[in-house]
Amino acid sequence: MPRLGLLVAAAVVALDQLSKHALLQHFNETGCVGHHERVTAFFDLVLTCNKGVSFGMLNRTEVPWPVFALGAAGIVLLLILWLSRVKSRLLGAAIGLIIGGAIGNVIDRLNHGAVIDFLYFHAGAWYWPAFNLADSAICLGVAAMLLDGVLLRRSAPQAKGKEVFRHDRS
Repeated sequence: MPRLGLLVAAAVVALDQLSKHALLQHFNETGCVGHHERVTAFFDLVLTCNKGVSFGMLNRTEVPWPVFALGAAGIVLLLILWLSRVKSRLLGAAIGLIIGGAIGNVIDRLNHGAVIDFLYFHAGAWYWPAFNLADSAICLGVAAMLLDGVLLRRSAPQAKGKEVFRHDRS
């Protein structure tokens, strides 16, 4: 399923970068400048840049952005190696989602020194950290990977529902 995974990854990268380009156009910006626009009672469109890892973790550290970009690139290479051995369509698509999301965020780090996040959901006093389509693809990929690994994997084939026992009678 390497081909399926690579097609999914390419689609994720394209959609992620198109959405971020549209956001920058919407706010008439070329890079990381903070903006906030209320869309509904539970959703805001924001322009924020994450210099850390997922959901802003390590956002205030002094780790230079190339460290995160190189780490993500290494993970992508490992995932591509794994993808080359995958037989399951679901697992291939899941790995493709993760690869595409990681590449989309690496492109941001190379172009802006940080990842552009813009989807901001909230309910009452509860606020979810801003995220983007690449982040969503990574989360969906991990969920599909878990689904494939936990629920869809079959145990070793048995003899048509009959248990085979060997009895040695001496």
